[in-house]
Amino acid sequence: MRLGFVAGVIQRERIPAFETMLWRACRGNVYLRQAEIDNPLEDPSTGDEMNKTVFIIFFSGDQLKTRVKKICEGFRATLYPCPETQAERREMAIGVMTRIEDLQVVLRQTEEHRDRVLASAAKSIRLWFIKVSKLKAIYHTLNLFNLDVTQKCLIAECWCPVADLDEIQMALRRGTERSGSTVPSILNRMDTHEAPPTYNRTNKFTEVFQSIVDAYGVSNYREVNPAPYAIITFPFLFAVMFGDLGHGLIMFLGALFLCVFEKNLLVLAQDEIFGMFFGGRYIMLLMGLFSMYTGFMYNDIFSKSMNIFGSAFTVSQMPFTDADLDNEQSLQIDPQLTYNNTAPYPYGFDPIWQIAENKLNYLNSFKMKTSIILGVGQMTLGVVLSLFNHTYFKRTVNILCEFIPQMLFLLGVFGYLCAMIFIKWFSYTAETSWKAPSLITTLIDMFMFGKIDEDSELYSGQQIIQMVLVVVAAITIPWMLLIKPFYLKKQHEKNALRSHRKYSEVKMKKNNGVGNETAELIHHDEEDISTSSSGSSMGSVEEEFDFGEVFTHQAIHTIEFVLGCVSHTASYLRLWALSLAHAELSEVLWDMVMSIGLAVDTIGIGAILIWGTFYAFSTMTVGILIAMEGLSAFLHTLRLHWVEFQSKFFIGEGYAFRPFSFANNYDHNEERV
Repeated sequence: MRLGFVAGVIQRERIPAFETMLWRACRGNVYLRQAEIDNPLEDPSTGDEMNKTVFIIFFSGDQLKTRVKKICEGFRATLYPCPETQAERREMAIGVMTRIEDLQVVLRQTEEHRDRVLASAAKSIRLWFIKVSKLKAIYHTLNLFNLDVTQKCLIAECWCPVADLDEIQMALRRGTERSGSTVPSILNRMDTHEAPPTYNRTNKFTEVFQSIVDAYGVSNYREVNPAPYAIITFPFLFAVMFGDLGHGLIMFLGALFLCVFEKNLLVLAQDEIFGMFFGGRYIMLLMGLFSMYTGFMYNDIFSKSMNIFGSAFTVSQMPFTDADLDNEQSLQIDPQLTYNNTAPYPYGFDPIWQIAENKLNYLNSFKMKTSIILGVGQMTLGVVLSLFNHTYFKRTVNILCEFIPQMLFLLGVFGYLCAMIFIKWFSYTAETSWKAPSLITTLIDMFMFGKIDEDSELYSGQQIIQMVLVVVAAITIPWMLLIKPFYLKKQHEKNALRSHRKYSEVKMKKNNGVGNETAELIHHDEEDISTSSSGSSMGSVEEEFDFGEVFTHQAIHTIEFVLGCVSHTASYLRLWALSLAHAELSEVLWDMVMSIGLAVDTIGIGAILIWGTFYAFSTMTVGILIAMEGLSAFLHTLRLHWVEFQSKFFIGEGYAFRPFSFANNYDHNEERV
């Protein structure tokens, strides 16, 4: 008998069950051979990879053939036709190999063609992205337009700077010419009651200062912009806390490098960390420059002083020399005994204070008073800037009920404190300094109406002047609290009564009957009155004015200003505190690190040791004193400007003007891709 056979493939995990079913269904009268296919195959329907096994089954008779095929069909095995003679099988194998080679040639040519097409498309893909982004931006903008009544033109309402109207007209004219349109675009200015956006023109220098202000809040339209004032005050207050000639020079040179080679460094600015330093290169330049100035004033360079003009103090009738300054011994400086009374040190601090035992007593007193003077001066500038806001927006009631009492309170208390500081500086010499009164005690006695002794009096008539200032300061509090709310209430009632009377007169005329033309005029007048009063009765008008809300808001504003003057003045003492911390940390770093290498007398060992100590000193100077201390001083300066300075005049409830830009739209789409 001739044996029949079938061949095919089946999933590998179905082989055990498949073999068992064949054995039971055919009662062991079939012969199965199998071999695993090494490479995983891809399912054409799902695309998933699967492992399969090739098999061949030998049997005898048509009945077993039918059973085997049904079992293969049940296990979803794929059967392939196989000729029975060897010649036919050889011919079929040759045909299959020929078709495989032809398919490989086709696939290879297809891949080469695909690579050529993609390579040519890759050269233009960026331009295609830009064009598609521009088209999307154009159609998105066109969707914001409105159709006119004739359905023939588009009407758009937008904000634009008044100074750029001529350029916009020229751009519309060029667009009309290039598009070949016969209908020109028309640009008209219109009036609106909506609040316009705020647009502050900046350049690469002023951009960082404007960004600092906008991070707190965008100024209202036509409100005073704090950014121009921050260009000077921000780096100066930073330098007061960071004052060191050496550290400021390092920061200045680093920022100068970023400014000089800014075009070459634009590529590196894409990095997030480096981009922050690169974007703030100009403010770092000013902070370094101002720090050099304050460091020269403090006579402090890496915690050491420079004896340029010669000390004005003497010991045993002999002036201090460089040898005295290099001496490691501590000196107790008593100006009454050691000051020569000829001429003080021409500029900055006398270098002898660097080695004086009572250095901190002298520097703390000076820096503390200077911090108060700078703080009160900047707060006064903020209150003065509020006057420009009130004047521009024609808020006369705010000038009378806010600006004037605020200035009287601020200058009457804290301005007087600054005046006493200057009087104390100029009125007492080294010989009479022992009887100089304490300013804190004087300020407390001022509010307690305490009696001033003749010996502790700074100037004649001090008692009367201080009493007057306290009374004026006390009057300004109810002045700020009460007058404005009651004035607004009275003004609103007067306007509402006037509108109600006018509305009643119009109603009476209308009821009595008048001509058509007069009736039409009265109708328009009636609409105006109803629009302005938002109703036909006094009740609806009064609902818009909530006296309780106005009074509460004014009370909060008054309490905030009065208590803020005290807390903000104390907050400016951070200028003294951080300056002291920076100077002391610099001195500790020099004494604990750099002085170790300088103290060795042996040349060989000293050279090696000085190299190591200088490496450690420079690394910690840049990492701790410049980077970390600089960041701390920057954040404190930011706080002083946002809270203490801008709170006096800046509302910051506006929204920024964002002009249409293809570049910004493309960047946005590129991020999404």
